[in-house]
Order: sequence, then C-alpha cells, then structure tokens
Amino acid sequence: MEEEIRKDFLELMRLMDEGKIQEFKQKANETPPVDIAEGLEEVEDSGRVLKLFRMLPKDISSDVFAYMTSDQQQLIAESATNAELTALVDDMFLDDTVDFLEEMPANVVKKVLQNADENTRKLINQFLNYPENSAGSLMTIEYVDLHDYFTVRKAMDYIRRTGIDKETVYTCYVIDEQRKLVGQVSLRKLIIAPENAYIRDIMDTNIVFAMTTDDQEAVADDFRRYDLTSIAVCDKENRLVGIITIDDIVDVIQDENTEDIKKMAAIIPSDEEYMKTSVLNLVAHRLPWLLLLMISATFTSTIITHFETLLSGAVVLTAFIPMLMDSAGNSGSQTSVTVIRNMALGEVETRDWMRVLFKEVRVALVSGAALAAVNFLRMLIFTSVGVMISATVSVTLLCTVVIAMIVGCLLPMGAKRLGFDPAVMASPMITTIVDACSLVIYFMIATAVLGL
Repeated sequence: MEEEIRKDFLELMRLMDEGKIQEFKQKANETPPVDIAEGLEEVEDSGRVLKLFRMLPKDISSDVFAYMTSDQQQLIAESATNAELTALVDDMFLDDTVDFLEEMPANVVKKVLQNADENTRKLINQFLNYPENSAGSLMTIEYVDLHDYFTVRKAMDYIRRTGIDKETVYTCYVIDEQRKLVGQVSLRKLIIAPENAYIRDIMDTNIVFAMTTDDQEAVADDFRRYDLTSIAVCDKENRLVGIITIDDIVDVIQDENTEDIKKMAAIIPSDEEYMKTSVLNLVAHRLPWLLLLMISATFTSTIITHFETLLSGAVVLTAFIPMLMDSAGNSGSQTSVTVIRNMALGEVETRDWMRVLFKEVRVALVSGAALAAVNFLRMLIFTSVGVMISATVSVTLLCTVVIAMIVGCLLPMGAKRLGFDPAVMASPMITTIVDACSLVIYFMIATAVLGL
C-alpha cells in the first residue's frame, strides 16, 4: 500500500478508536472505497474489521464490501443481521453480488438468498447457473436500455430517473419491443442531438456484442480490439440481458495473464492468494510438473551416457555442455514467449505457422552466427583449447540456437492447433526438449569434426 493511502487509513482507524463518529464518517466519504478495503486487508483483528465496516456510511459500505477479500466478506456476511445483509445486497450491483457468492461456502450463500427479495433471488440463481468464466457470469443487469421509438427528450428524462442505479450511463443500448438489441447510442450523442429526434435515427447499428456463453477471454479480446468501455450481452435469441463494463474486464485480463504466467513457469494455476496458500497447496501446484520435467530430463543423462566413449577421448568437451544447453534453452524460451504472447493478442494464428517459422529461422541464423563468432574468438583468446575444439563448440552453438528457435515457435502453435493451452509449452518444457537436442547435435558434430 502506498504511504499516503496507508496514512489515510490509519487516520480512519484512529477516529474509529477514539469514537469520533462524525469525523470518521467524513473521512470515510473522502477516502476511495478500494483504499479502505485494501487497508482492512492488513487488519488481523476480526472484531476491528467488523466495527469499522459497520461504522461506514451506508452509501459507501457496499462499494467497500465489493473490494474486500473473500475471507473478510465471509466474516461480515456471517456476522451481519438479516436486516444488515438485506440492505447490503440491495445496495450492491448484481455482478458484484454474484462474484461475492461464487467465493462463499454454501451456508453463506443460503443466508444471502434467504434475505434477498424474490426477484433478486431469481436473478442471482440465474447468474450462478451460467458457465464459469462466461460472459453471462460476468455481466450486470444495471444498464440503460432505450426503446428505438423514444425521442431524445424522453430518453434523457428516462436516464435522469433511472441512471442513479445503473453501473454506467455513458453508453445506452437500444432495444425493440421484443427486447432484441438493435443498436446503441452514447450519452454524448444524446446531449447534442435535437430533442425531438428519434433514437432509431441517431443510434449506431454497427455494434459489437457478446453472447451469454462466450468465454470471458474472448470478451476481453473484443474490449481490446474495439477500444470498448462496455459491451452488450445477448441470449441466443438476440435479446439484451446485460452488459459487461471495463472494470470487470480489467480483472479478467489480470486473472488470465496471471494464469498464463503460472502455466509458462510450469505451475498449476490457482485462484488462491499467495500469502493465504498453505505450503502443501503450493507443493501440490508445483510438484507434478517438476516430477514430469525431472523424468523427461533423464533423456539428457541417457545421451551423455551413450557418448561416454567420445567424452573420455576429449574430456574438454564436457566443460562446454552447460553453455550450449543454456544458450539453446534461452533461445527457445525467447521464441516461445514471443509466439505465445502474439497468439494471445490475436496477432498470430495457427495458419501463420509457415510465415512464423520462416521469420524465426532467419532470426535464429543471424543470432546463432553472432553468438558462434563471439564464442569462437572467446575460446581462442581466453582458453587453451585448439581451433578444432573451438570450431566444434561454435558450430554446435549455431545449430542448437536454430533448432531451439524452431522448436520454440512450432510447439506452442502445435499445442493450440490440437486444442491445448500454448502457455504449457513455454520455458520449462521447451528447455527440456532443446537440451536433449543440443547434446545430440554437439556429440554428432564432435564425432564428425574431431574423428573420435
């Protein structure tokens, strides 16, 4: 937490402890809800967390609650009276309520649903039934919908009456009498349009929308591609059922990137916070891949054993094995990360594999030649080995860099073509494969050049 934010929160705690209720509420109104929630994460005393939350002004308590950790949300939900819980759920946006309930145990979910009104309970159950990580599970129903036969004046009056309860009013979605999405209109266009103009005449019909079953990662890609701040969500009959706003998509992007980073590091993804994850859980997420990579690395020792006669005849070759394996692994990792990232951004498709391969081969030849030349001079100047040994190691270095970059670009693309996540083909897996390839190339070139 930044020092200024921490200072504001500590001042809030001081006012609470001293019982200065009015000053506390004034300070709370001046402090962003997310800063209060982050401050509460550092408070270990559950009694003080409950006391501070209950002292918050009613108009910001639901906002603070939405930003709190799932553990603290559970604490408050279990400690709240029925009336307090009803007021809290009523003040929250529906998508925040659903996000909260998805993390809660059955007893908390049951308590919340029992204290929600019938309409809210029905909506919550509907949202909870959408597939996990789908657009339907992410959307909110607090949006502005206008009928296409509204005039601008009527539309502005409607926004003034209902906008206070909406998550956004900057983009309004236009529906027909069957609630089918037919267009959208920005608040800016409504403000500058003539009051007697009809919405159907000024709306934009070329709109981007999502279906309730669309994957949230695909929706996030639409936000990036079209520079959206919100997107309409429709059911299979093209009826408008909700919207997704940019604040939720930022969370999706962060979660997806975190998941990809863990996969690229050969760690099983988890939604748990690191500091709250037990040692055994961390081991469970890492050990399977470590065991797999360790077993696959036995190929390396098998190759070395197979060429032990060669090594006994030129022991000096052993000294350069780590450098060759590291260079090959680093080259393959650079390529795989580049390709995986560009596939995630939609800049590279699996059908582009020939173009990608051609480009990476050229990069590999130039990079490998530069590394080989520098290494050849380094070995001649700084080591006592001869020209033939230096040439053997340098030629091997060029070949292994080329092979590593080819493997690094083809494996992720092949994984995606087969329906797997390309991120699993990142650094650890590629390094293991390339290590074995580099050793085979090394010993074959040594056998040919040195005649051993």
